[in-house]
Amino acid sequence: MAASEHPSDDDLIAGIAGGDREAFAALYRRRRPDVYRFALHVSGSPEVADDVSQDVFVAVINHAGRYRSGRSGVVPWLLGIARNHVRRWVAHERTAVSLANDDEEPSAARTPTVDTDPLANLSRRRDVAALRRAVLALPVKYREAVVLCDLHELSYAGAAAALGCAIGTVRSRLHRGRAMLAKRLRGSDEAAFRNAAARWIL
Repeated sequence: MAASEHPSDDDLIAGIAGGDREAFAALYRRRRPDVYRFALHVSGSPEVADDVSQDVFVAVINHAGRYRSGRSGVVPWLLGIARNHVRRWVAHERTAVSLANDDEEPSAARTPTVDTDPLANLSRRRDVAALRRAVLALPVKYREAVVLCDLHELSYAGAAAALGCAIGTVRSRLHRGRAMLAKRLRGSDEAAFRNAAARWIL
């Protein structure tokens, strides 16, 4: 493990490449929720998200030495690996599987809340469910761009690194994906959409 109390992702990857188990455990705790959420949002399946998360970190153990610091960052690198695994699943399934439970979230990222306004909470849950369905209905190349840029808030450069494409391609896919989402969610006000997106990525 790096000497710093708060090693960077790059430091942890370097440690993993050198066989440091503590570095691997630290990166897993820190970044597994990001990988899980991406896989869940793109596939729509908690089971696939679990499998992909495991596969990604097995790949990290095997290929940490291939990571090049300073190019795009560890998160885009991890999500790029996750994207390849999810793509293979989507290719087999053809269509995304609907979430079994609209309220299900990664346990590592779930925040307990006090239900002080049941009606408002129900409305928010419906907004989140509508957003999930709309995103899952997008063609996968647009879905990936929306999830990376709007939900994970990666930069165009980071999303391009994760997707293995040019920045201009990311912009084009994101523009098209947003337009398709707007069409599917017509009738929902912008504030509701943003609130739903914020709750979705918690």
